[in-house]
Amino acid sequence: MTAKRQDAWTEENDRILAEITLRHIREGGTQLSAFEEVAHRLGRTPAACGFRWNSAVRKQYGTQIQGAKQERQNRNRNRVSTSTYMPSSTNESFEGTADPVYSLDNIIRYLRHYKGELSQLRKTQKQLERELEQSEQTIQRLEMENVEMRSRMNHMQTDYRLVNDDYQALMQIMDRARKLAQQRPTFQENPKK
Repeated sequence: MTAKRQDAWTEENDRILAEITLRHIREGGTQLSAFEEVAHRLGRTPAACGFRWNSAVRKQYGTQIQGAKQERQNRNRNRVSTSTYMPSSTNESFEGTADPVYSLDNIIRYLRHYKGELSQLRKTQKQLERELEQSEQTIQRLEMENVEMRSRMNHMQTDYRLVNDDYQALMQIMDRARKLAQQRPTFQENPKK
């Protein structure tokens, strides 16, 4: 009687490995991600699942693998022909189903679009930084001019007060002189006969 290994693969394990791997192939996923999913489900390592797939199971499912690959290619062709929409912002998602398969051309076009936008945004940022620096220099210059103008205005107000005070004093002197002139009798010279 031969001893059976406790970690031997059962037909059910092989079926689960095949179903999950074929699903990943159909949906455009990688075999590695399929092996990781199977490993989690069966309590094995992804390497063990990959080894089992390559050594035994893949040979049994050759036609199903070809069918899954063909289905994936057809789906990719349909997606490219029916949906070439690229989102205009990072918050939007691609059109399609909840689990879309993106064509490489669309992804490249999308990335080039955003590379161009990023380059433009960087140029705009540099331009705005230059404008900001110029504006800050202008503000600093205007603040200095403002301080100087306020100083001049204060001097002019002081000068105006002094001139006004002098004018008022002069007007008072002239007013007193006029009053004095009116109070004194005027002397008339007698004409010589």
